[in-house]
Amino acid sequence: MKNAKVDAYIVPTSDFHGSEYVSDYFKAREYLCGFSGSNGTLLVLKDTAFLWTDGRYFIQAEKELRGTDVVLMKMAEEFVPTIEEYLEENLCEGQTVGFDGRVIDYKYGECLRTRLSKKNISIKYDKDLVSYIWSQRPQLPAGSIRILPEKISGESMEVKLQKVRVLMREEQCNVFICSKLDDIMWLFNIRGCDVECNPVALSYVIITTKEVLLFLRQPSLSKELKFYLESHQILLKNYDEFYSYLAKCHEEKDKNKFKTLLSDTEINFLIGETLKDCNIVKKENPTSRLKMCKSEKELDNARTIFLEDSVMVTKFIYWLKQQIKREEEVTELSAAKYLDQLRKKKESFLDFSFKTISAFGENAALMHYEATEKTNKKLENGGMLLVDSGGQYLGGTTDVTRTIAVGDLGEEEKTHYTAVAKGMLRLSNATFLYGCTGRNLDILARLPLWEKGIDYKCGTGHGIGYILNVHEGPVRIAWKYIENVKETIMEEHMVVSNEPGVYLENKYGIRIENIMVCTKKEKTTDGQFMNFETLTFVPIDLDAIVPEQMSQEDRNLLNDYHKKVFEKVAPYLSKNEVKWLKYATRSI
Repeated sequence: MKNAKVDAYIVPTSDFHGSEYVSDYFKAREYLCGFSGSNGTLLVLKDTAFLWTDGRYFIQAEKELRGTDVVLMKMAEEFVPTIEEYLEENLCEGQTVGFDGRVIDYKYGECLRTRLSKKNISIKYDKDLVSYIWSQRPQLPAGSIRILPEKISGESMEVKLQKVRVLMREEQCNVFICSKLDDIMWLFNIRGCDVECNPVALSYVIITTKEVLLFLRQPSLSKELKFYLESHQILLKNYDEFYSYLAKCHEEKDKNKFKTLLSDTEINFLIGETLKDCNIVKKENPTSRLKMCKSEKELDNARTIFLEDSVMVTKFIYWLKQQIKREEEVTELSAAKYLDQLRKKKESFLDFSFKTISAFGENAALMHYEATEKTNKKLENGGMLLVDSGGQYLGGTTDVTRTIAVGDLGEEEKTHYTAVAKGMLRLSNATFLYGCTGRNLDILARLPLWEKGIDYKCGTGHGIGYILNVHEGPVRIAWKYIENVKETIMEEHMVVSNEPGVYLENKYGIRIENIMVCTKKEKTTDGQFMNFETLTFVPIDLDAIVPEQMSQEDRNLLNDYHKKVFEKVAPYLSKNEVKWLKYATRSI
């Protein structure tokens, strides 16, 4: 920093594409401070450093930062400044903030520059300082790429490109630049393996009215892939040539002639700066808009996959309950391994959609806990095991959480578990007018907990990709209004999670998660009404439910759900498993 004449240096959790989860090459923040969560930004100053992260990771960050000089800044908490506020308050006039412009999004970089310029603080965005000290930095990934047949993808590449160009014309644009990896995979009906559990490949795309340029890592280009893309008139370019190509086009072409569509939150700062003198329309990616609403074929495939996955999870719960009954030793790791092995046996299985979270007792209070040999807890009577897991299949991406009673629970645990179940079921059975966003619906899941003075420091739901990222934007179900953040209307065929919870530090964690697809209900003179179709069919643990704390309507919701679970899952189970499931889904 001293050599580069930088007074403050920002290291986010990101790659060149704004991805939520990144390959090892991009884990610079974790390398510097040891915090391994999927969201966090490190600010390094001359004599100290600060880490900003959200409520999902407060407990984890405190543990992982222990023994370092890094100060934890709890995002959105009272009296905790944002990074911009901190820099504006604590830096002096004439000082400089540095970052690698490839890993900061354009909109944030612009806001940072505008805010700091008021105090005559400048930015340098060409500073990849981490590479200077990370001597054994992993290689940039370039894994194999799979081509999806149309019976799986649902639509051809040509149809998708045509839809994108229609949306480009609506914005009167003749160029579209996209660097969002899951959007690119969806558009070309391909899937990669450059990010663990996320079937994406490092890539960029430039679409004009006449041509399509796809930038890929050369080692990923098999003969089959090259033939597939070139036979569809896709112009292949080297991934490493993207920035020079962009700069060359910017210099050579009439800037007023080309009107470029891009999302300033989904391209990085270097791309934005390269194009800053061009005629730019800053809008949501048309690919994101199209991808978030699944096609009929995608939904048909997903329904099959979700049922198969639900069977695996139900079998796992049966196995776990039998182990507990026989007083066999089970640990967090052995439980996760058993469930993982069940999924791997499926012919359609490709990968996990994220690393299985198997957390017992107080470990479950860490929302994104990952068991290790060092932290691995043995299951003991009187606790709860939270298992959040999912798979990538040739036909869908799954995500499901169940919290399972191990022996007899106390009154508090049962009360909180019952409230979580009530919230999840109420949201699942919501009826609402078209035009609602996730913020309108969040209260249905959260109210049973708010009435007890409890909250969970995360959203209630996120979008789910189709053989893609398990967390998919732009849809989100969360209660809080965030200034300048666009809310997305709940559209037909959106697939979203529903996962309220309770997380009490040093005590326990509870989460129950189902996946739902948004559907149309009746249309009346008052408008189009919407509801949800549930895709997940896994029993909710009645050993942790207090029926007396549920209204008759809430009991009916639970009983109706369990009736469907039994009808759909029982045909795929053994005789003993069916007998157990009948009891596990009994009416209360």
